[in-house]
Amino acid sequence: MYKLLLCWRYLKTRYLAFACIISVMLGVATLIVVNSVMNGFSTKLRTLLHSVLSDVVIEAHSMDGFTDPFGKMARIRKDPYLDGQIEAMAVTLEAFAMLQFRHPNGEVAMRPVRVMGIEMKSRSLVGGFHMNLAKQKNNPAPSFDIPENIRVLYEQAEERLQRDRELDHLFPLPKDKADPLANVPEDLKHLFEVKKGESAMPPPMPVPHRPRLPQGVIVGHLIAHYKYRDPETGQIKEGEAIRPGENIVLTTVRGQDLKPSQDSFVVVDFFQSQMSDYDANCVFIPLEHLQQMRFSTDAQQPGDKDQRASNILIRLKDYTQADSVVKALAKVFEHEPLMINTWEEKQGPLLKAIEIEKGLLNVLLFMIIAVAGFGILAIFSMIVSEKTRDIGILKALGASSSGVMQIFLTYGLLLGVVGALMGTILGLSITWNINGIETIIASLTGSKIFQGEVYYFNEIPTDVRWFAILIVNLGAVAIATVFSILPALCAALLHPVQALRYE
Repeated sequence: MYKLLLCWRYLKTRYLAFACIISVMLGVATLIVVNSVMNGFSTKLRTLLHSVLSDVVIEAHSMDGFTDPFGKMARIRKDPYLDGQIEAMAVTLEAFAMLQFRHPNGEVAMRPVRVMGIEMKSRSLVGGFHMNLAKQKNNPAPSFDIPENIRVLYEQAEERLQRDRELDHLFPLPKDKADPLANVPEDLKHLFEVKKGESAMPPPMPVPHRPRLPQGVIVGHLIAHYKYRDPETGQIKEGEAIRPGENIVLTTVRGQDLKPSQDSFVVVDFFQSQMSDYDANCVFIPLEHLQQMRFSTDAQQPGDKDQRASNILIRLKDYTQADSVVKALAKVFEHEPLMINTWEEKQGPLLKAIEIEKGLLNVLLFMIIAVAGFGILAIFSMIVSEKTRDIGILKALGASSSGVMQIFLTYGLLLGVVGALMGTILGLSITWNINGIETIIASLTGSKIFQGEVYYFNEIPTDVRWFAILIVNLGAVAIATVFSILPALCAALLHPVQALRYE
C-alpha cells in the first residue's frame, strides 16, 4: 500500500513530473490527430475510387476493345457460382477525343478528354455513378435526355427547314452551290482525290437538309468549370466555362484507319466525383452513340453499330468473395485477351503508396513519445539522486529492493497513463473540431491551412479508429514504463548504510 501512496504523493508534488505528463500528452494527441486525418483521407479516397469503378473490372488490352460484350455477360451468368455472386453488370466503352466548346467570352477552346460510353441504368447499378451527378443526384432514374427548352428550339428549327424544303422546287440552288467542292480552289482539289490504297482528307460535308436532335452529354465538373481569384476579396472562386444546355463538339477516330469522326452534343449534367483525374478528363455519352462513332462504317445504316466495349463492370453481392470471383472469371475467359482485376488491384499502386506513407508517418511521430521517455529517464534519475536518503530509510525500515523498484516503475506507469488519457482527450477534441479550428486559424492568420482547391475536398476528412487509439495509448504507457526501469534499478540496488552515509 505504501508504494501507491508514495507514487501518488510524488505525482502531485513533483512539478517536473508534469513536464513528463505534458510531453506524453502532446505526443499521444499528435499521433491521434495525424492518424485520424490520414485515415480520413485514405477512407475518402478509397470510397471515391470505389464509386467511380466497381468491385470487379474486366477490361480489354487495347483501345479497340473486345467484341460481343453482352454475349460475354451471358456466358458469365451461365456459370452457377458467378451468377450467385454477381448482383449487377454494366458495359462501358472508352476512347480518347478532342472536346471543342465556346467560352462565355466567345473564344473557342479545345482540350483532350476521355469519352466514356455508358448505359445509364446499368452503370448506376454497379457503382455510385448517379450519386456523382450535379443536376440529377437525387434522381432515381438519371438520363441523357436534353432539357425541354433545348428540344423545343430544335423542333422549331425543324419546322422552319421543313417549310424551306417545300419551296426548294420553286427556287433550286445553282449547280456550283450544290457541289461541296465548288468553293475549293483548283490547286487544292487534289487533296480530296482518293487514290487506290491511300486515304484522303474528307470533303466538306453539305449542310444537312434536316436538323438532327443532338445527344445529351455529361461533362466532368472540372472541364466545365474554372477557378479564378477574386481581385476584390482575393478568394478563390469558381466560374462556368460550359453551362447546361450549351453545345459541344467531340472528335475521335473511327476504325483502324483512324478516320476522324465527330458529332455535336448538348450538355445535360456535370460529373462531380471529387476525383480530379475523372472530373477534369471524363465525358460521358450513351454507349450506342460512341459505338457508332468509333466503329460504324459508311456502308452501315445510321441505326447499325459494332457491338464492342472496353470494360465490363461487375458489382458483387459480397465483396469478401472478390478473389474467388476473379479466379472463376479467369477460367471462363481463359483463352481470351482480357484483364480481370478487383478495383483494389486496379488502383493498387496508389493505395499501397498511401499505406506506406501512413506507416512511415506513424513511426516518425512515435519518436515524439520517445522524446518524452528520455525526459522521464532524466527526471527519474534526478529523483533517485535527490531521494537517496529517503531510499536508505525505506530500506532500513524493511522495504525490499523489489519494493523500491516497484515504486519507481509504478510512478512511471502512472505518468504514462495520465499523459496518455489527457492526450487522448486532447487529440479527440482536436480531431472532432478540426475544421472549426482550421477556420479560426485561417481567420487569425489570413492564410488557409487546408486548401480545398488543391485537395478538392469540401472539408478536412477524419476517421477515428479506436483500435489505433488503443495502440497509441498502450505504446505511450509502455515507453513511459520502459524508460523508468533504469532509474528504478539504480534505486533498488542502493545499500541502506551507503545511502545514509552520504547524508
